[in-house]
Amino acid sequence: MRLPFFYGWLIVVVTFVTMAIGVNARTAFSLFYPPIIGEFGWDRGVTAGAFSFGFVASGVASPLIGRMMDRLGPRAVMELGVALMGGGMLLAPLTTQPWHLYLTLGVMVGAGSVCLGYSGQSFFLPNWFIRRRGLAIGIAFAGVGIGSVTLLPWVQHAIEQTGWRAACTAMGILIFAVLAPINLLLHKRPEDIGLLPDGDAALSATSAAPVSNVVDPVWAGTDWTLRRALRTARFWWISIGYFSGLYIWYAVQVHQTKYLLDIGFSANVAVWALGVVSLLGIPGQIWLGHLSDRIGREWIWAISCAGFAICFAALIALKFAPVLPLVYLMIFTQGALGYGLTSIMGAVVLEIFQGKQYGSIFGTIMLAALAGGAAGPWATGLLYDLSGSYTLAFAIGIAVSILSAVAIWQASPGKVRAVAGQMHKLPVRSGAG
Repeated sequence: MRLPFFYGWLIVVVTFVTMAIGVNARTAFSLFYPPIIGEFGWDRGVTAGAFSFGFVASGVASPLIGRMMDRLGPRAVMELGVALMGGGMLLAPLTTQPWHLYLTLGVMVGAGSVCLGYSGQSFFLPNWFIRRRGLAIGIAFAGVGIGSVTLLPWVQHAIEQTGWRAACTAMGILIFAVLAPINLLLHKRPEDIGLLPDGDAALSATSAAPVSNVVDPVWAGTDWTLRRALRTARFWWISIGYFSGLYIWYAVQVHQTKYLLDIGFSANVAVWALGVVSLLGIPGQIWLGHLSDRIGREWIWAISCAGFAICFAALIALKFAPVLPLVYLMIFTQGALGYGLTSIMGAVVLEIFQGKQYGSIFGTIMLAALAGGAAGPWATGLLYDLSGSYTLAFAIGIAVSILSAVAIWQASPGKVRAVAGQMHKLPVRSGAG
């Protein structure tokens, strides 16, 4: 059936909705965190450890899901994610011991989020676009922000009215009802249904060959297997950059609500802050994704890391001056700048290690990224338990932000394939790469 628009944009819409629900189901842990502590009286490090343990499960699952994507495609991966995340949410209300929380909101929701979240979508979405890759991914991932301003206040209201257990149940039902059917529309790449990336027409005998975006023909011409990729410095620089990127992301996300409550802000302000961060991520991800198509992925990663560094500095300052302007600064730099990381995460790896085993390579790199996501909340909670303060943990976050930016500059995807806005600087060669 012929559509009046490129099928890739339908893929973007499905991803948008999946991200809106799937990512925020995991983010909602930050809202469940205070009432769970209040009910059970567990240490913060133990309780936040469930979220971190979910990242360990995610890390173990990520390479396996990458291979599953290479062999079975996105529909199988997404439906597995629906089963795991939805099941985890429905079972979480049965929690009476810490290990119950680790299994449900930790392992099941964590493993499901690899499929439904940033990692899973980055396995296949970049295949559908070349010239507008950053823009398309930015739009798709901006669904997280829409979900935050709609789902998170709803979850908080449900927690206040009926308790955190009923809120978990409602979220589980929503995941099954919406995400299971729409993800049947997915395909791994446009060629699978007779199309080309960006909706380009097939070449005829008389049409001009497309200009190549390849900067390093030897590297781009290599048949990249996981084994070969593991032997390159670029693979390890990306891994360090992604570990650090998710460390800072989730160190803030899990602890900011409780931190704002601790220093005297109301529950309404704390919940509003969490929602507005992702709301600002909507224009931030779209604009930074589009800008990455013009100036390069490395610059955008550096801008996003700078956003997180300023966010951590604002959080430290809030302890000494708990005023709303600093909250606004923290929210803006985290959401509008920091969340730009996601719009290029898949593009960086694809533009360096494009090939039949991209899923396996990306899944293995995400093992490092998810380890960072696990380490961030756990280390931040542990440092609080040891010192009684978040100051040292947030200062470490600034250093990790700088490390992440440096690592992606070292990986230099722009030295393998140029983004659309930089192709005018290349010698003319035919054939897109």
